[in-house]
Amino acid sequence: MDKNSWFADLSVGLPAEVERYYRAGDFAAANARIDLLLQQERLPQQAKGALLACREIMRRIPENYTLTRADAIALLRQDVPDFSESEFDALVAADRIDWRYINGTPYYLDRFAEALRLYPDMNARGLAPEPSYGVRDKVIAAMRKNGHLSADITIRAAIAPPVGADPEADFEAWLPFPADCAQQSDIQLLDATPGWQLADADAAQRCIYWHGKAGEGERSVTYRYHIRADYVDMDALTPDPEQPDFFTHEEAPHLLFTPWLRALCGEITKDCTGPLEKARAIYDYVTLNTNYRYQPDYACLENISENCAKSGWGDCGVMALLFITLCRIAGVPARWQSGLYVTPQSAGAHDWAQFYIAPYGWLWADCSFGSGAHRVGNEARRRHYFGNLDPLRMVANREFYAQITPPDEQLRNDPYDNQTGEANLNGRPLHGEELPRSRTVVGFTYDAPV
Repeated sequence: MDKNSWFADLSVGLPAEVERYYRAGDFAAANARIDLLLQQERLPQQAKGALLACREIMRRIPENYTLTRADAIALLRQDVPDFSESEFDALVAADRIDWRYINGTPYYLDRFAEALRLYPDMNARGLAPEPSYGVRDKVIAAMRKNGHLSADITIRAAIAPPVGADPEADFEAWLPFPADCAQQSDIQLLDATPGWQLADADAAQRCIYWHGKAGEGERSVTYRYHIRADYVDMDALTPDPEQPDFFTHEEAPHLLFTPWLRALCGEITKDCTGPLEKARAIYDYVTLNTNYRYQPDYACLENISENCAKSGWGDCGVMALLFITLCRIAGVPARWQSGLYVTPQSAGAHDWAQFYIAPYGWLWADCSFGSGAHRVGNEARRRHYFGNLDPLRMVANREFYAQITPPDEQLRNDPYDNQTGEANLNGRPLHGEELPRSRTVVGFTYDAPV
């Protein structure tokens, strides 16, 4: 069976006794209780799936939340030698540092300091700021001037067996590959390690696959594609009176129409008269009320959209899921898109959303870029990412929580998305540092001055 399907069962909830141990970080006791419950025939299959998903979450939490309080303070003092314990505790109290209980002790997310670097008050305190994203403003200006902007991009991606793996071990690997979609065309596979299998161009999560021996070493692919971003003046649109109702359904475990989200959506859209106004109001809510914070593995997260709304924190995918869920509750079709954010210098994982307005079709919303623009006071950039994107992308995925090709039924490194690759060694899934991966931007050319 597909073990990744367990995560959908989380929506049925956990037994109270398991929930108590799990929330307290007493994972040994929670697992012991899960062992007893799984032996009971009275348990529905979905409840068993939820328990198995909880067990996997508990396994991953210590891999993501690795820092003690002393470790976390020492990490900040590498940049700010006089950073005080009281300052750290104030950040925790303000929910600016992500943490979990493990055996009754708070442990902090290993990437928490990277998120703090995004904020001017922490830069003023001495933390080095995030890299400049001035290229986005230049790209947006070129789009507005020309009506569109395109780029031809070449990327080399690689994935390898763990160091020291048995050369005769069975090794399967999947790497994301550009999908055929509205933005992308002229997709070319330029070079790849022999033995590859390429998913269909319209696959939900398109990838290239190899199956062989670990001793055959690194698997790599080099591809080129053309990506075009047309500029849409959102203030000039006049939606049709009749709108479609596809992509307005719930999808467990992260696109759920909970009472909290229904109430929130009702308040956000109460004064809106049509789908475009609703989508804009939802985008404004997410980008003006959600702050960026790096997340653990998504496999550690529960009901992502609701928890984002409750906490006010998220990364690109978390904000996208909140936007999609609220749009669907409001009756506005919305769906997922993801892959890479690409500049001439680098390529990193990124997620965003689409929403549908007839007669114009699918439009875009990049809530994390919008939130980031709001953080630095750039209202023009924030408004751009409602309805528009940019050509700084590689689109590989059109569905959240979809299978890859051929199916990987082991617990994937990311059961919901495929941006960096998946691999199994002798049938055992490889996660985190066990899985060497790399991406290099080999070529990048715009079709107009930027």
